[in-house]
Amino acid sequence: METVIKIKVLPRSSRTEIVGKENGVYRVKMTDPPVEGRANKALVNFLSEKLGIAKSHIEITAGKTSRVKRVKVRGMSDAALKQALEEKT
Repeated sequence: METVIKIKVLPRSSRTEIVGKENGVYRVKMTDPPVEGRANKALVNFLSEKLGIAKSHIEITAGKTSRVKRVKVRGMSDAALKQALEEKT
């Protein structure tokens, strides 16, 4: 079971959090700067923690150097993924 989502990363923010969804793209604020892949690593760590799955089940498949990324998540249904990403913490 694999699900692909689009994420727009907003680096150098004061907190790491999901701030909404616009046109099918999740907007995620990240504290890390987009330098040497730090924001990408932080995004994978954040999603792993938020979704409760292993980091190895999350892969950035497109947009590694772009703000808009395509992320593949293995081991979660579309409905479970959507619910986990849209719940407030």
